[in-house]
Amino acid sequence: MSDGKGLVRTLAFWGIPLSIGVLGLKLLAWWVTGSVALLSDGLESTVNVVAAFIAYFVIRYAQKPADEDHQFGHHKAEYLSAVVEGVLIVLAALLIVKEAWAGLFEPRLPEAPVLGLAINAAAGVINAVWATILMRVGKQHRSPALEADAHHIMSDVVTSIGVLIGLVLAILTGYAILDPILAIVVAINILFQGWKVISNSIGGLMDRAVTAEEEEQIKQAISANANGSVGVHDLRTRRAGAAAFIDFHLVVPTEMSVGKAHEICDRLEDAIRAMIPGASLAIHVEPEGEKAHGVMVKVRKGEKI
Repeated sequence: MSDGKGLVRTLAFWGIPLSIGVLGLKLLAWWVTGSVALLSDGLESTVNVVAAFIAYFVIRYAQKPADEDHQFGHHKAEYLSAVVEGVLIVLAALLIVKEAWAGLFEPRLPEAPVLGLAINAAAGVINAVWATILMRVGKQHRSPALEADAHHIMSDVVTSIGVLIGLVLAILTGYAILDPILAIVVAINILFQGWKVISNSIGGLMDRAVTAEEEEQIKQAISANANGSVGVHDLRTRRAGAAAFIDFHLVVPTEMSVGKAHEICDRLEDAIRAMIPGASLAIHVEPEGEKAHGVMVKVRKGEKI
């Protein structure tokens, strides 16, 4: 887990100089062509630089160990970063619309189109490779900030592809107005991507439960490792970045000793953490006969533990 945190932090750091480099390439492409679509693409990359700085510092904060004021850790800070990134994506789309709207009334074909398109294409390839790396690591180590950054950069890639297609069509057909029109179409797609990032991040801030697949893994671990107990009920979960918080009630025979019940709890904790890395568990032991609430998870009978 610590190695994963280090990798996430390292990628977040290198996202800063890389985003600045891509911004430089895109502004250079706009400078040599004068294309409003390429300017719009550059404006989105400006937002990428801001987002990279935010992601890095928030990830560092989120990885701080629990303290007296934040006894469950600082994991949720990553969701705040993701929300900010979503808002920045939407802002970038609105900036693109603003620039493209002006270009609708004074369309013109770009200058030095081959050089400009080549420079912009190179920036797009760099972004595509980087976004793929961030997405894979972000999902693997459950980093909402890294995943949001990946979505943001991938939306930039979509913008670049759209801009390149639009400029090629404008040059081939002579219809300069295709340049700003396609910029607006791309901006609409970016708005959609921004909304997805915001909605997913808000779900994390609102204590969204683990996925259905993870919940099924938890139930299987309970069923296979709770022998000696009557069963489990009132299973509740929530996600906070890389951490998962799980609590439930373990029902044991009335005559069972505290020591035996504790052994079952230890066994369950080990089994669940093997399934859900980073899980934090709270198990409430209660005697058989208490009025159960929630859905009971039954124990497999006759199996060796």
